[in-house]
Amino acid sequence: MRRRSLLLSLPALLPGLPLMLGGTLPARAADLDTEDRADGPPGYKVSLAQMQQGVGTRFPRRYPVQGLLDLELQTPRLQLLPEQNRLRAEMAVVAAGPALNRAHQGSFDVDFGLRYEPSDRTLRAHQLRLARLAFPTLQPRVSEMLNAYAPRLADQSLREVVLHELSAQDLRAVDAMGMQPGEITITATGLVVGLVPKPF
Repeated sequence: MRRRSLLLSLPALLPGLPLMLGGTLPARAADLDTEDRADGPPGYKVSLAQMQQGVGTRFPRRYPVQGLLDLELQTPRLQLLPEQNRLRAEMAVVAAGPALNRAHQGSFDVDFGLRYEPSDRTLRAHQLRLARLAFPTLQPRVSEMLNAYAPRLADQSLREVVLHELSAQDLRAVDAMGMQPGEITITATGLVVGLVPKPF
């Protein structure tokens, strides 16, 4: 009841102050308290395009493998997995170096959850779960060696990578409501950072 009363009084307290990323407060504050809306639960919304833009600033990245070759990861293509409440990153990867007679094109897929880091207002990748590195033109023994390195590569390339930073202005609006960021839900169009009451 406390949360609902805060939400209902919000327009009078904060007229016109943005809450949703790229938008404004709903016409009726009660809309924020509706759990079965078609576009997902209420809260701070971030689109897939915004996350894609955020992760794109951190790639490409190059990683050496035992002094034999380098793996260069290209910008991940993000995919929403709402049924698992996770994201998938599909990356093109190039293997090249003195141990290879030429560069080889491959792919590297990782899926992960998200967490909110309050110290810098960011949404970060965590709980990585990876598929195999795939290099169709590499010899099987080389592919096996690279896949032994794959968990470390996933950890170095994506663990705790920032996908989005919430603005101070939007968080001021949330704070004025007596709320704070809570659970992150992946939807069909992006994600929603749920709002929960701040502890007393």
